[in-house]
Amino acid sequence: MMRKTLLVTILATGCATGALCSTAAHAQTEQRSYDIAAQPLADALREYSEASGREVMFDDGLARGLRSAGVSGTLSADAALSRLLTGTGLIAELIGATLVIRAGNVDAGTTGSIEAPGDIARDTPDGAIIVTGSRIRGAGPVGSPVTTLDRTAIERSGMSSAQQLLQALPQAFGGGPNETTLGATTRNGAGTDGTYASSVNLRGLGPSSTLVLVDGSRPALGGLGGVFADISLIPVSAIDRIEVLTDGASAIYGADAVAGVVNIRLRNDFEGAETMLRAGTADGDLGEMQFGQLFGKHWSRGHVVLAYQFSQRGALAAAERAYATEDLRPFGGPDYRSLFAVPGTITAANGQTFAIPAGQDGTALGADQLTPGTRNPGDRRAASDLLPRQRIHSLYAAGSFDISDSLTFRASLLAAQRSYRKIGLGEYLSPVRVASSNPYYVDPIGTGSPVTVRYNFANDLGAPTDAGRVRGFTAAGGFEKQLGRWRVQLGGAYGRQKGRSDSLNIPNRPRLAAAIANTDPATAFNVFGDGSANNPATIAEVRGSIGSRDDYRSWSAALRADGPLVGLPGGDVRLAIGAEYRRERYWNATANDISFATPRITPLTGLPGPRHVRSAYAELLVPIVGAANAMPGIQRLDLSLAGRIEDYSDVGTTTNPKVGVRWEPISGIALRASYGTSFRAPAFDELIGPSVSLYTTLVVPDPASPTGTANVVALFGYGPWIKPERATTWTAGFDIALPAIPGLKASITYYDIDYRDRIGSASEDYARFLTDRDQFGGVVIDNPSTALLDYYFAFPTFTNPLGLAPGDIDAILDGQVRNLSAVRQTGLDIDIGYAPHVAGGTLDLGLAGSRILKIDRQLTPGTAPSDIVGTFANPVKWRLRGRTGWSKDGFAATAFINYTGGYRNQIPAVAERVASWTTVDLTFSQRIGEAEDARGLTLGLSLLNLFDKDPPYVNNRTNTSALGYDPEKANPLGRMVSVQATVRW
Repeated sequence: MMRKTLLVTILATGCATGALCSTAAHAQTEQRSYDIAAQPLADALREYSEASGREVMFDDGLARGLRSAGVSGTLSADAALSRLLTGTGLIAELIGATLVIRAGNVDAGTTGSIEAPGDIARDTPDGAIIVTGSRIRGAGPVGSPVTTLDRTAIERSGMSSAQQLLQALPQAFGGGPNETTLGATTRNGAGTDGTYASSVNLRGLGPSSTLVLVDGSRPALGGLGGVFADISLIPVSAIDRIEVLTDGASAIYGADAVAGVVNIRLRNDFEGAETMLRAGTADGDLGEMQFGQLFGKHWSRGHVVLAYQFSQRGALAAAERAYATEDLRPFGGPDYRSLFAVPGTITAANGQTFAIPAGQDGTALGADQLTPGTRNPGDRRAASDLLPRQRIHSLYAAGSFDISDSLTFRASLLAAQRSYRKIGLGEYLSPVRVASSNPYYVDPIGTGSPVTVRYNFANDLGAPTDAGRVRGFTAAGGFEKQLGRWRVQLGGAYGRQKGRSDSLNIPNRPRLAAAIANTDPATAFNVFGDGSANNPATIAEVRGSIGSRDDYRSWSAALRADGPLVGLPGGDVRLAIGAEYRRERYWNATANDISFATPRITPLTGLPGPRHVRSAYAELLVPIVGAANAMPGIQRLDLSLAGRIEDYSDVGTTTNPKVGVRWEPISGIALRASYGTSFRAPAFDELIGPSVSLYTTLVVPDPASPTGTANVVALFGYGPWIKPERATTWTAGFDIALPAIPGLKASITYYDIDYRDRIGSASEDYARFLTDRDQFGGVVIDNPSTALLDYYFAFPTFTNPLGLAPGDIDAILDGQVRNLSAVRQTGLDIDIGYAPHVAGGTLDLGLAGSRILKIDRQLTPGTAPSDIVGTFANPVKWRLRGRTGWSKDGFAATAFINYTGGYRNQIPAVAERVASWTTVDLTFSQRIGEAEDARGLTLGLSLLNLFDKDPPYVNNRTNTSALGYDPEKANPLGRMVSVQATVRW
């Protein structure tokens, strides 16, 4: 039995009575043949030590009563040990060169513990890994919760992309930039996306408040201003695991880690070759295809991995989904269809409307054929696509080389290109003024005055189409030096992401005006018919487009070191220190062929120059009580202290501390807590200032006015002097992994986030500023002074479409982007899993969930906070994902139940209740051939949304259109059936 003596003494003296010794340490990635029968765990571990050549140490009392799973086949040492410990509630922690078996630290969550044997030695040859949430090797974040999706969980999910995997997490919120929200809303930062990218939005605090890492490094960013990582560019076939830290971590990683950190680990330790082919369909309405190829090779002094993936998915037409319409009357809602239709609607000089009849081309239309007092409605949503066609090529390469026994060089490269195409909404339509000089002019009232026609040009110019391309590239390299028990790293990285987006088949306004003013019947443009009679040359002349070009680049360098400081009775005090430098640059331009007679490319003015970020950090892990000095009531007690200082060349200096503690009163039960501060630096576009703005006169509803309306100056654009956002976060929770109940793990975490100086605007709700002063009073200036009005009226970007004088203005509405709001969010995360042996296999039961207790938002300064959880455009109170699975001898079947709670839609005049949404996923897989991680064929079948459950109805009106569902909380795919074949050779 391993006595309660100092662990360092045990390791220094060699093998104690309970230690299993080996004469040589072998690379954990080496494939060996194992034939270990299911038996008492202690005996199985002894056989494993002899077969693998690895030193394993454990307490006989900890292993008493536990049985191991059997292991047979050619496997890596990690995979073999992982199987032996499956269902025991135990994990392996590497201490020096020895594997110490102890009770599970379920800080990591239930799916693929970050300290589990399957994760050991994946990133460094000697097995000491860096875990998300800590810079100290071999140690997880003390006190902070981490959930990990390992390769097995990824494959059994039935999902084909990183964005699907992450959006299924209960802690994730679908609002923000992603392919379902673009064109449907600008809330929650969705307006920063122009290329149908995919972001991660933990806690609903915004995608720019979730830090995404790839193998611990920041990738190049996308979106307007470079505000989020586009995870659609990461090949899922090359992902080894995804680690999600749901806690503030600016003390460890710097900016953006407010809501948490998502670290996508790639398969850097892969050995052999693997080919994957996948095909699927959403009930025939949309198809997808995916191909992946992976190669990996070890040799005596190094390793290399090469991965390629091609993905293609078709567009999903709105016509295939009944709820994708602007006419919500079939669901009991309003009719939001516009007047831009084919044929269109004429508004005469006296304001009377006349519907143009169908079935004629406008060349012989008479006033007597018009229908007075009526309008032709047009449903632009029903003619569009809900999801774009996407095509992605991804290439990943990584390698390491041991220059000497103590010096290693590592490098990696991730390059991807994503192209898309989608039928859009036609958001750039405007009424056309037609004078009597037009050969096809029709005057409904006989005055000869110009008429206005609302007309949809889709039949003439072609369907409005969004098309574009994104290219991303990230390369990293560095050296690692072993200095005794310390490691020192020196490395750097370069990243670049270029985006191009275009909206095509849009009428160019100056050229259209000229074509409508043309008096020649052969070449004049006709807007009085069905779009079939216009001259092709005239159509080509009128056809325009508008698009965006952006380019984000980053350079970084880092010097890091970690290792033990001193020995305490509880173990070694370990320290990680480092200094980092990062340089970022962003460029954006608009390609405009709708506002000018000739195309123009106009760079976005006011963007700041290159940003320079210098930082230094330190993290200390103090094991106060460990195996050697445990006592009744304190089996283990760890304390973590971390701090980071960052200096930004444009927004100043910030310092952020963090402290964490973990206490195990008895074996298998741990209590933990953390406290820290975090921040988010403004994005490049948020620092533009008022040079890019629009100040204009409007008439808005005002219940306090005798007329019911008020004349206002509305301010849109970017405000001055924007500063970083700041947050204080703390968590408290407990974890259970009782040795007496093998396979059981449970974790509950309470969190509290106080998020201040949030950057944003309330511009989407400007019409409610005066009707809901409890929320918007802080952005309303009543009875503005003459001097202030004179300032705005004289501003270069001021427009006055209503022709008002300063004395006519009742209020100023500030819809500018600035440090506007504050949020206080509290909630609970739960994660429970149980994996007993049943019917000769392993049963896997689990439930993960998030319960948000409140989101108190102070929308504007000086107003009272209101609880917005469970409302439109905000997270719901409950999100749950349950699973039931069984596996044996290469066969696995898993069912998932996904629950999104109901909520209140407060946007309509009378608030409406939105129903909850529950879907079921079902996946099957069968391995044919040799054991896992060896040669063989694996076949898979997945049925996502098995019962084809439609999203719940939502009265969802946007600035430009409408929908009958909420793309932030549901997806329109419906039942998705996919088959997959993976060959390991």
